[in-house]
Amino acid sequence: MSRFEDPVIISCSISGVIANREQSPAIPYTPAEYAAEARRAVDEGASQIHIHARKPDGTPSYEVEDFRAITEAIRAEVPDVIVNYSTGAIGVPIEKRLEYLRALRPDVAALNMSSMNYAKYSRRRKDFVFKAVFENSFDTITEFLVEMRELGIKPEHECFDAGHVANLDPLLDMGLLEPPLQISLVMGVTGGIRPTPRNVNLMSDQIPAGPEGPNQWQVIGISRDQWKLLAASLVLGGNVRAGVEDNLYLPNGEMAKSNGELIAKARQMAEDVGRRPASIAEARELLGVPGRGRTAA
Repeated sequence: MSRFEDPVIISCSISGVIANREQSPAIPYTPAEYAAEARRAVDEGASQIHIHARKPDGTPSYEVEDFRAITEAIRAEVPDVIVNYSTGAIGVPIEKRLEYLRALRPDVAALNMSSMNYAKYSRRRKDFVFKAVFENSFDTITEFLVEMRELGIKPEHECFDAGHVANLDPLLDMGLLEPPLQISLVMGVTGGIRPTPRNVNLMSDQIPAGPEGPNQWQVIGISRDQWKLLAASLVLGGNVRAGVEDNLYLPNGEMAKSNGELIAKARQMAEDVGRRPASIAEARELLGVPGRGRTAA
């Protein structure tokens, strides 16, 4: 297969909610900054933008008006990009997280596939930076799935361990899901699977119908282990995500100046193994996400 026949969908995790400007000046806060970062990412090969909303002062937000302002700014800059909303949160009611899906109907919404310990640990401090129980029961997952289906939103299934991927099986059997699925293998979070290339292979083998079947899968690598994990995904035929939510540093240890720099590195890695970034139109076709031709309403 030539590089022209083997596209890779590159997603950009544009902001996150944990890191702040003191850690990286590239993190966008205002809608205009989100739009500028989205433009940089798309110019370097990204076809999907994963959004956590923030208020202009950088505070994480779950309010419709903040998601609306950010989405409208991004779509004004890159109208056809796939817009993907986060729905994950600790201590935020499900109904609150459904409000912005109902009001704005993004192309895609992330959906965490199991409850887990979710933490960041500091070896230097010999203590946790933060720790919490991340609740994602089958009842919660099903509530989101039913709502997303009614709204015409494609779920992105975020899986932090091999068993999380297996949680897709009963949902497929119940008819709540239909291929092609969009599956994310999230690696590097304390409480989830260890971030090793061997575990990329292990997790991808758990994907329903296999890693070469009709479903699309990507690796999300957290922190500086990211690059070896993305490399493993690329050679195994998977897609990749990069951006300041996941990791602030380039492979040489330098802090990235923008999301665009991180996406450019992911694109280069894809090209180095004989692949190319999928266009936005190709990504929509591969993921089963139709073009909408409208802004957030």
